[in-house]
Amino acid sequence: MSTASERPTSLRTNQDLDPRRLRDAFGVFPSGVVAVAAEVDGAITGLAASSFTSVSLDPPLVSFSIATTSKTWPDLRRAPHLGITVLAEHHGDVCRQLAGPVTERFADVAVHVSDDGAVTLDEGLARFDCTIHREVEAGDHLVILLRLHAVEHSVGQPLVFHRSAFGRLAV
Repeated sequence: MSTASERPTSLRTNQDLDPRRLRDAFGVFPSGVVAVAAEVDGAITGLAASSFTSVSLDPPLVSFSIATTSKTWPDLRRAPHLGITVLAEHHGDVCRQLAGPVTERFADVAVHVSDDGAVTLDEGLARFDCTIHREVEAGDHLVILLRLHAVEHSVGQPLVFHRSAFGRLAV
């Protein structure tokens, strides 16, 4: 247990909460990474998100957040179904690709497209077929709540995003 003199100073309200400071603080919390993808107008489109979380078992809901400035989300939201893939530790390059130019995001990436247009990566740790349940405005982001319709999972280690870099769990 630390003594009072060893503890950091208390938090002060009304601090300068500039975006860089916030990003650095948010980055100390490690997260997994998912691919969100669908077939829209005959083309596979998608993105990577590190804000994925489970929400509810009944009804089965998950969520992720997306910047309101996203150029990809307006296309994805038109899809009848979305695929969510929990990326594995070997997906670091794929994740970088998903954050790159739209036309190159799925080049040489093995995927499965469901009858409803949900796109999942073949080697993901978990794959979900879902539909949009609700979108919630939250500052400069949207929180997207998704209703699950199918799930599949396998064993392996997840890709971890921490302090703006990819890593893996020590087991």
